[in-house]
Amino acid sequence: MRLATELRRLREAAGLTSRQAAALLGVSPTQITHIESGLAGVSEERLRRLASHYACTDQEFVDALIAMATGRTRGWWEEYRGLLPTSFLDLAELDHHATFLREVAVLYVPGLLQTEGYARAVFSSRVPELAPEELELRVHHRMRRQQLVVPYELVIHECALRIRVSDRAASRAQLAKLLELSEEDHITVRVIPFDLDGFARAASAMTYVGGPVPKLDTVVRDVPHGSAFIDSEAQLGAFRTRFRKVEAVSLDPGRSRDFIDKLAREL
Repeated sequence: MRLATELRRLREAAGLTSRQAAALLGVSPTQITHIESGLAGVSEERLRRLASHYACTDQEFVDALIAMATGRTRGWWEEYRGLLPTSFLDLAELDHHATFLREVAVLYVPGLLQTEGYARAVFSSRVPELAPEELELRVHHRMRRQQLVVPYELVIHECALRIRVSDRAASRAQLAKLLELSEEDHITVRVIPFDLDGFARAASAMTYVGGPVPKLDTVVRDVPHGSAFIDSEAQLGAFRTRFRKVEAVSLDPGRSRDFIDKLAREL
């Protein structure tokens, strides 16, 4: 779907209609529509021809699009197709292809760092309640997503660290896991305490996912019925700036670990 979106944007930026693009490629307008809707794939040869017709000179970007078009794999998330909402599969695929991850968390510890008990408590609070089978599927899927190998930066508010989604034992275990993961070379955890100035910049959560080139980055926001994926260049730039501003008002990693350890001992 992201490939389809980018090809449509390139065509529109070139000022061409789908009929004109089809004529340049020697195919029917329906085929262009299907490609731009994610209903049909596109070969490397045709993609390069389209990029040329659209006067796209960003070779790194074109190469990244070709990799998207030709390098698709059926990942572990496909096991859940038809069992979980599509957004769950999309998030897992996004994680898999990410070059880095940046996250701002306000109310909950992010799914990628949750313990199984914490995740089960979060999913159990859903209204309407999930059937036991689906609840376990969601927990299992979340645990499988936790295969972080790329740089991951988290800025988390004290609120998320203090809210008990279950009981004291679950909260203590979750804080212990955060402390453990924060020692990993590729994971950075920063905390915004209640008494630190500048919280307005972190008023809502977000996940910033790095793509192979900046144009293919994605921002994920939680919405009432799943996840919203944001990929317009202007908004991506705004979210990059927003993350750095939030990061700037947070504690450094060392002080953040001390802060989390103090909260855990209070429990």
